[in-house]
Amino acid sequence: MNAPDTQRGRHLVAKASLPATRGGLFARLAHGAEDRFFARIIDRIDRGLEAGTIEGHLPDGSAVILGGRAPGPVAEVRLNNWRALTRLVRGGSIGWYEGWAAGDWESPDPVPVFDLFMRNRTSLGTVGRASGVAKLAGKVAHWFNRNNKAKARENIAAHYDLGNDFYAAWLDPTMTYSSAVFESGDDLEAAQHRKIGLILDRLNMKPGDNLLEIGCGWGGLAEAALARSAIHYHGITLSPEQKAYADARLSGKPGWAITLTDYRDVTGQYDAIASVEMVVSVGMEYWPSYLDCIARNLTPGGRAALQYIRIEDDIFESYADGADFIQRYIFPGGMLLSESRFRALAEARGLTWCDQQDYGLHYAETLRLWRERFDAAVEQGRLPSGFDAKFVALWRYYLMYCEGGFRGGGINVAQVTLQKDADTSTVALSLSKGASQ
Repeated sequence: MNAPDTQRGRHLVAKASLPATRGGLFARLAHGAEDRFFARIIDRIDRGLEAGTIEGHLPDGSAVILGGRAPGPVAEVRLNNWRALTRLVRGGSIGWYEGWAAGDWESPDPVPVFDLFMRNRTSLGTVGRASGVAKLAGKVAHWFNRNNKAKARENIAAHYDLGNDFYAAWLDPTMTYSSAVFESGDDLEAAQHRKIGLILDRLNMKPGDNLLEIGCGWGGLAEAALARSAIHYHGITLSPEQKAYADARLSGKPGWAITLTDYRDVTGQYDAIASVEMVVSVGMEYWPSYLDCIARNLTPGGRAALQYIRIEDDIFESYADGADFIQRYIFPGGMLLSESRFRALAEARGLTWCDQQDYGLHYAETLRLWRERFDAAVEQGRLPSGFDAKFVALWRYYLMYCEGGFRGGGINVAQVTLQKDADTSTVALSLSKGASQ
């Protein structure tokens, strides 16, 4: 099953700019005030770069060196229009992307640019974060994408139902769309198999056990789990595209079922639960419901293995108080975890947090390889028809943006085991009934 071959991905690309992401009133300053305004922005960026360097080429033909105080990435940025800076300070990451798409700025390699902004996230302060009307508009737009049951299916479809043929063109043969875990000499496919193996190792399953996977993707973990042992597997997804692919992949194998089911509607008891990066599609409002699902459906003493993406607590409040480029253009309704908040919710539900392992630079490498594979698919004409040049540029920017974030250390990916207390008699605490609606 594949998506229609017309205007594919246009729902992501063809979004109107939010108010003020083009710079608002600052884009129409008088000449003298304009010069002072841009000089102040450049000075703020320079003072905020505690590590790394920006080699800047300005619209008036001059060049500047920003930062350079301590080792770090060296980024080259060419401003073709001063409007790029107004987009940055008013529209944050959304405005910065829209400026790039409009040609207001460019770089031979944007990854170090994103790395620098993330690496210096605290010293840069509010530079690069939406403010004023743009911040409010982004926050309101993101609120309308919150993942209640009705909206969750639409949000998932916006990203995952771009078509199985689209993802197959640049993912590795495992069709795994989450961070790999590398060892020396691994190619991407081997590293994805290793990641899946690490998740399954955490579950310690034996023949006859029941495994639930929350967010089964295209069936890669299911295939590996069924090959390991004679278990009973139930995968849930909200994507008809993924379900169709996984159904075909697992055809002829015993002991499995994949259903189009919201995690809030899961019933039954499972010896083990796996969930790989699905929680980023939940949203903070629904973290309690997601953890209720795990606590309610896991047998006493059972284990859940999660892979999740977090944003560090030093910037979580400002991140959660608005909307960023990813939430606007790539994952409607998505949100990275605050590990401290999420862990507290898990432990309140009788789920012990065990053996956390971080793999942030592994995700940076995964994204780099995905971008290489995506570029090759475009160059060789293997990308399915229907995706125009604007979509290709958006998707490439997304992969670079995420890679830079992981290299800069402000976002990370981790695996953790949640073990349910063996003496817990009532697993679903349902601390927030409204969150399940």
